[in-house]
Amino acid sequence: MSQPTDTQQGLVVQALAAWSPSLMRPILGFRQSYLPLLLVYFAYGALGVIDVSRDMWVKERLTLSAAELAGIGVWLSLPWTVKMVFGQLVDSVPIFGSQRRSYILIGTVFTAGGMLTLAGAAGGWIAFSRADHLYILGAMLIVVGTVIQDVVADAMSTEVVSRVDATGHARAEHEIKAELGMVQVLGRLALGIGILSVAGLSGWLAQVFDRETVFLFGLVIPAISALGVLLIRSETGERRPVDWRILGGGIGFGLIVLAVALGGLPFAQELVFVLSMLVVCTMLVFVTRDLDAGTRRAILFASIIIFAFRATPSAGDGYFWWTLDILKFDEAFYGSLRQTAAIIAIVAMWAFSKQLTEYSVTKVLFWLAVAGAILSLPNIGLFFGLHHWTEATFGIGARAIAVIDAAAASPFAQLSMIPLLTLIAFYAPQGHRATWFALMASLMNLALVAGQLQTKYLNQVFVVQRGEYAELGPLLITAGVLGFVIPVGAILLLGRRAERAAKDTG
Repeated sequence: MSQPTDTQQGLVVQALAAWSPSLMRPILGFRQSYLPLLLVYFAYGALGVIDVSRDMWVKERLTLSAAELAGIGVWLSLPWTVKMVFGQLVDSVPIFGSQRRSYILIGTVFTAGGMLTLAGAAGGWIAFSRADHLYILGAMLIVVGTVIQDVVADAMSTEVVSRVDATGHARAEHEIKAELGMVQVLGRLALGIGILSVAGLSGWLAQVFDRETVFLFGLVIPAISALGVLLIRSETGERRPVDWRILGGGIGFGLIVLAVALGGLPFAQELVFVLSMLVVCTMLVFVTRDLDAGTRRAILFASIIIFAFRATPSAGDGYFWWTLDILKFDEAFYGSLRQTAAIIAIVAMWAFSKQLTEYSVTKVLFWLAVAGAILSLPNIGLFFGLHHWTEATFGIGARAIAVIDAAAASPFAQLSMIPLLTLIAFYAPQGHRATWFALMASLMNLALVAGQLQTKYLNQVFVVQRGEYAELGPLLITAGVLGFVIPVGAILLLGRRAERAAKDTG
């Protein structure tokens, strides 16, 4: 075997030298004060410990169709759209003198209640309603608990970055932005590490233990968040009077949503989505009045682009069922698949932390949209028999294609959020940080609701049932096309304006 030449060794050393600052940034950027909020994000990711068991239980025991499950996904997304209520409470209403610890503990109680509800439904010892309805109740409790904790962690992510230096003088804006960006990177990394820590485990647990036992194992997750409460040494002294436009409007909106959901109105989900957009956008106008016009434009254009990026449909649960029935994927393989995806996501966020915190939102999302469209092709190819050809020609079967595709596509969801989160954190107004973050997050989560609605419509047009997969191919193609056209169209329309506005505020 030939030895590397001096030139080759020199190139390797240069490459390592060029990349080492980026690779060391997350380590050097860590501060002990970040740990409580990072534990909350870690626990959020670790909720995936029940994912494989839950998905298998839904297929095995529940009677919900793919379209119905997509519709339920809309309802489960709605607590994220009323984060402003929790944000206003966290900003203005201490519980037992606490604006941080108490709310995290309340969130863990909701999450634990959801785990117990799912366990009781799976084990049959909670039987006051059908298993389908108990699934929705348990999932909703987990979502609400997660939202409450996420609101607190978001607020803390802006508070842990000091605006003044050791001498009490104001720090440079670019330093503050860079540190806020690093906190967001570390938060996404904590989330990714949480996903990774349970990805393979979730498949193994689903294969070895019954569904009830796995849901009970899930009680460990809220305990991790509760542990973070002990590490919060001091709480914010920032407090504002309750803004009843935000709190009262949010509570009123929540009651309307509940009435619509329980009232059986036609097009209830669509009605709630439109009302949500009106409420959130109106409240954002109230909160951003103190910002200058250039900053508002920068946030507006960036938000529309990221909204479009996130408001894309998926194929829904039908594809998952098809892989189980036709490709014979099992619990253990899905655990390995999630583990591979989590590893790649962490590596990507770590390696590209500099680009994510310093490059424009528009450029990052454009290339993510292009790559995402390309990486949707293997899943479509699998349905049309691509794996038969690749296995005969290259020895690469369906499982290998699924692993490669999951590994390549996995970082996108996390990467797309970091630039916007950095922008939100930078402009978060003092004393109003939780409300501000919650409103912007509500807007971004409404994009997911828009995507869920499109998924529901696609599943109503291309009907996929358990064991009936003839229309899955057109469904995959349509979802892939929309996943490219929607974000790229928004970028082409508003991208240059977003970049100009960002430069004007920088």
